[in-house]
Amino acid sequence: MPLAELVILGGIVSLIVGIVGQHPTAIGIGIALAGLGGMEVAIREHFAGYRSHTTLLAGAVFVLTVGVLFYLANQILAVCLGVGAVAFAISFFLARRAFQRASGGLGFRVGGMRG
Repeated sequence: MPLAELVILGGIVSLIVGIVGQHPTAIGIGIALAGLGGMEVAIREHFAGYRSHTTLLAGAVFVLTVGVLFYLANQILAVCLGVGAVAFAISFFLARRAFQRASGGLGFRVGGMRG
């Protein structure tokens, strides 16, 4: 069952409904659903060794870290960005190594090419 693709489709439908009907909540839900579906596909492809999504995954860790520190921990933005940058660097390194293990030692793969 193509669950990720259905979530992305639901996000697109919600975005269209939100834009046409001028509902900011529907727009936010659409962005969240489409983003989650796309992130799931990127994670699956990355850890299967099909395509490298190292920067995308590290960027998601950065955004999540900055968001949690800023909104939930009430830290100042400069601290949040600094900690987020460190989290980005660590997750970039770890995701790159994970892709290299999954792909048989390749650092990147364009278009899912084998070889």
